[in-house]
Amino acid sequence: MLRELTTRCTWCGEDPLYIDYHDQEWGVPERDDRQLFEMLLLEGFQAGLSWITILRKREGFQKAFDNFDPELIAAYDQAKIDRLLQDEGIVRHRGKIEGAVQSARVALDLMNRPGGLSEFLWQFVDGQQIANRFERLADVPAATEQSKAMSKALKKEGFKFCGPTICYAFMQATGMVNDHVVDCFRYDACIDDH
Repeated sequence: MLRELTTRCTWCGEDPLYIDYHDQEWGVPERDDRQLFEMLLLEGFQAGLSWITILRKREGFQKAFDNFDPELIAAYDQAKIDRLLQDEGIVRHRGKIEGAVQSARVALDLMNRPGGLSEFLWQFVDGQQIANRFERLADVPAATEQSKAMSKALKKEGFKFCGPTICYAFMQATGMVNDHVVDCFRYDACIDDH
């Protein structure tokens, strides 16, 4: 009954998988290096596709990419990449798969720096969530100055598939920005009090 009576962001529609993602994960502030790495790679794989496509393949990605362990992914050789290109459980795009391997190497480097990957990524919002107050989905931007800066910095480090729009979707997903519309029941729940 809660599903019918609850006001939520309209982008998740009626798909139960999308609704669960919206209700439990999207917009929740995430500071764990490994979780941030997973979301950054998944957002990169989403480029040109719908997010629901990635959600439906998420378990396949987790299995194929060793639960997004950056140390394991960074060591993938051409034989492993060729096997991944045959895996129907993921998005089979050579550039994105090779980009994930390259990005894992960069992520490992960032994780070994003071503050890790989390501090590197959260610096673009000064370490604090930006709580927007959008009333309609149409008001939500596709990219911001912060996502452009993140994209530029990630590309400079060597990350792949991390344009400004991908970075903004990542920032939304990981709660760096709270883009639940203000009448969504998750808006207040996702305010970062860190």
